[in-house]
Order: sequence, then structure tokens, then C-alpha cells
Amino acid sequence: MTSSLNTPHMPLLQVKNLKTYFPVKKGLLGREVARVHAVDDVSFTLNAGETLGLVGESGCGKSTLGRSLIQLDRPTSGEVFFEGQKINDLDFASLKKVRAGLQMIFQDPFSSLDPRMSVERIISEPLRLHRIGDKKSQGAIVKDLLKKVGLPESALNRYPHEFSGGQRQRIGIARSLALRPKLIIADEPVAALDVSVQAQVLNLLGDLKKEFGLTMVFISHDLGVIKYFCDRIAVMYLGKIVEYAGSDDLYKNQIHPYTRALFSAIPLPDPTAKLERIILKGDVPSPIHPPSGCRFHTRCPFVTDICKTAVPDLVEVKPGHFAACHHKDQFLNQKGAPT
Repeated sequence: MTSSLNTPHMPLLQVKNLKTYFPVKKGLLGREVARVHAVDDVSFTLNAGETLGLVGESGCGKSTLGRSLIQLDRPTSGEVFFEGQKINDLDFASLKKVRAGLQMIFQDPFSSLDPRMSVERIISEPLRLHRIGDKKSQGAIVKDLLKKVGLPESALNRYPHEFSGGQRQRIGIARSLALRPKLIIADEPVAALDVSVQAQVLNLLGDLKKEFGLTMVFISHDLGVIKYFCDRIAVMYLGKIVEYAGSDDLYKNQIHPYTRALFSAIPLPDPTAKLERIILKGDVPSPIHPPSGCRFHTRCPFVTDICKTAVPDLVEVKPGHFAACHHKDQFLNQKGAPT
């Protein structure tokens, strides 16, 4: 990706050429025979107060990228800067201090909460680990957070299994806000919830974002949710960002063929509207042995010889809109999928 993605002012989060690979081992000695290219050369910036949406098919590397940003999965190479400080080479003690400003909301609200802990202990745990306040002040913070996420004070002494999925996710959100972070990584926070509950949690996140002045990376495969919630969108395919633009711009004009196919699958509220779906042939290639050249060329209906050999750069095709496609000019002024 070119340096033109950088903004004039120092961004809150800056990612440069980030790669996260996982070794594939075999044999009694555990010899490494291959690597899973989960995140492969990703760069972007995020300014304070913005929400960046990460979208793509399952297995494209969205969640691994989110975990790599917060250093739950240590990157193989590249750089992650938070408030101008490089954090991906910090030791545990130094990273602990930085993590007060970096928190995560996990996809599954049941497995991410310790079933042996009460709600009060779950939410106050970050405060205890970072030695913020005494027991009395911590209790006051916990009660205030419970109120903000819409749970009664009577929930304090109950355990995760006693709550519904939506309520458990509210507990997880309260825990993520305990340290008053500046950046939240939300990894498909409503994917495991019923549709009726999803809207409630999204509205809650929107209200808390305004109240706390949060910056967010919002990971989802639901393009309707992304449009509602995000300022900018990065589309991922097989570990790489293939398109990156403002939300309104991307919904009007998708440039990369993969993005166009993805957006064509969005159902329209008008039953009389004619929807032209773009059906992709074949399966997503293995991230262990990704294709040469453009990684999408094995499924792209517009593939040419250059697509099979040369990796396209993610370049700015119009102000604020980036795409990684050898034939980007062909789609620049075409209307995207109806949304």
C-alpha cells in the first residue's frame, strides 16, 4: 500500500505492512512445513473518533487482523503504532500499560466471560489488574458501567450463565469500557445474537461511542451493519485489503470485482427492484498456498494474464478511495451494486 493512505495529522492507529502468519507443523519434532498467511501486508490509518469497518468472507483474516492490532496474536512482521508509539515489539510489562487504551469486544459473549466470576468481578477485573482506585471506587465504576449498558444493579452478583446472549454481550461491552479506552476492536459483536437483539446492541454501541468519544475497528461480515455503523470500510480477501474507502462512497461505487460481488449479495428492501447478483465461481483458495499475483484472480470474471503474475498495489484511484486491481480504471465510473 502506498504512503498516500497517511493523513496530515498523526492518526490514533497506524498500521504498516502488517503480516501475521501461523506455522503449520508436522512430524514428531514439530518441523514447520508451511505457513498460514492469515494477514499479509496490510496497511491503513485510523483517526480519533472514526469507525473503520472490516468486511470480507469467513476466513479472509478479519479477526486475526483485529487480534494482531491489540497484540493478542503477535504479528510476524510489520508495524503497529498507537498514539505514535510502536507497540508490536513491546515486552509484556510495557504492553500492559498501553492496553489500558486498547480494548476488545469479542464475538462470542459466552466463551469470552469467565463462568466462575460474578458480573461485578468480571467488569472490575481490568481495574484491579491496572491498580486503578480502591475497592469502593471500583465498585462505583462497575455500577455506573452497568447502568450505561442497560443492566440492573441486581446483576452484580449473578454469573454469565444466568443471562441471555444480548445481556452477556452488554457485560462484555461494560468490561471493555472499564479502563476508558480510546480504541475498541469490536470483533463481530452482534454476530452471535438474535436479529431482534442485534439492533439493541448496535444502538448501545453507537450511544457509547458518542459518550466516550471512542475510536473503533468494527469487524463484521454483515454489510448492512457496516453501512449503519462505520465511517470508512476496508474490504479484505485472503489476508489482504483489496478496497478501502468512505462508507457512502463505497456503497455507491465499488471498484474491485470482489467488492462488487460482495455488495451484490446485499438483499434489497424493495421486492420489485431488480437485483443482478454476481456469482463467483470456485472456492476461496487456501491461505497456506495463496495464488500468485492478484489473490482474487482464480475467481475473478475479468482476469487477464497480468492478474496471474503481478501483485496489484493498493492505490488511490480517487480522493479517499483505494483499490488493488489491475483493471481498476474499467470500474472507476461504473455504478456499483444497488444498495
